[in-house]
Amino acid sequence: MKNNIISYNVNGIRAAFNKGFAEWVKQTSPDILCVQELKAFPSQVNIALFEHLGYNCYINSAEKPGYSGVAVFTKSIPQKVINGIGIEKYDTEGRLIRVDFKDWTLINVYIPSGTTSDTRQDFKMEFLADFQKYINKLRKEVDKLLICGDFNICHKAIDINFPNKHLKSSGFLPEEREWFDRFISDELFDTFRMFSNKPDQYSWWSYRANSRAKNLGWRIDYNIVSRQLKDIVKNAGILHQVEHSDHCPVTVTLDI
Repeated sequence: MKNNIISYNVNGIRAAFNKGFAEWVKQTSPDILCVQELKAFPSQVNIALFEHLGYNCYINSAEKPGYSGVAVFTKSIPQKVINGIGIEKYDTEGRLIRVDFKDWTLINVYIPSGTTSDTRQDFKMEFLADFQKYINKLRKEVDKLLICGDFNICHKAIDINFPNKHLKSSGFLPEEREWFDRFISDELFDTFRMFSNKPDQYSWWSYRANSRAKNLGWRIDYNIVSRQLKDIVKNAGILHQVEHSDHCPVTVTLDI
């Protein structure tokens, strides 16, 4: 059975609702929707609407109001849902949800941005190191794994506009890209690049300088699968035309 899965940094789900997000979810009707940068507590999310559309709702909000947070809306009932990675300084920011289904596991992650300060860049690098340890440990328990989310990193030069201009920018720093190389290794796969090697394929655009209209973007949102799921990936894409956020949705279809 094919599962259509969408990952989407909505940059505030309440703001997205004001831009037609609910109607888009109804029309698109993914089997699983992974949301990052929720910026809302569960009481501030229209859960009844998602339930009316047939979704089971799982939310991990940040403790800080209007900040970070992730959610998974799934038409299938999971066997287990776990919030966080067990490290308080990350978990208070609502960075991750693990959802276990019968034969596979979904991770929805929102990796910190380092653009606001050197302190947050250091925090981001600490998170990356601990996240890799978390995934390495998880893979000893689970072999069929899908990791969805906003990684806040362009992996390769093809994933960013005018790469030479961004060599010192958080999100395209050598140490971040080297981390991505180690993370992917030969056991995890970027599903979008399984189907397309085209340049100029982005998932985020700055609100400044009319960047989206000029397609001056970054590809920082990913659906990544373990080797054990690679052969059942049927499609992957980027929905550039969808505009409820400074990001757009990224999709993957699994025959599972």
